[in-house]
Amino acid sequence: MSPAEDAVPSPGHATDHTQQLLQTESLQALREVVDAGGKVRRVVARRAGLGESELVALQHLILGARGPAEVARLLEVSTAASTGIVDRLVAHGHVERRPHPDDRRRTDVHVTDSGREEVLGLLMPMFVELARLDAEFDDAERAVVARYLRRALQAFDAVVDPQPPPSEA
Repeated sequence: MSPAEDAVPSPGHATDHTQQLLQTESLQALREVVDAGGKVRRVVARRAGLGESELVALQHLILGARGPAEVARLLEVSTAASTGIVDRLVAHGHVERRPHPDDRRRTDVHVTDSGREEVLGLLMPMFVELARLDAEFDDAERAVVARYLRRALQAFDAVVDPQPPPSEA
């Protein structure tokens, strides 16, 4: 069994355990991609005159209108904090509140065309380069990359949304 396949160490031994893990080129590259993703978010937010939470909200809203409570849940903030974020996005002209089509008591937050264009425009150079990179791979290679990245997401979930260990009966 490789060191990476060993059980997670007990508290207090994490440093020793991480030093035993094999630091492969693919793990190093993944770490660099994760770091670069954080940097891209900060740079794009700054260039758009937004905070990072506002940018993340806008990225969710580009995918579709959401209610204010859903925005709060997606951002993992209180509804009061979400209201402030949406207020700032409205002030920038990036989103607008509209009545919910089926429930007059509710509102939905919709991204404006200008909000969508600003964020996507700032990200477009990265999208173009990633599309070029993807085109360099055949279907089998893309399948391997996709499998690796999906499993990496599962590894991230071990921190973000840890599952209790199965009970031993």
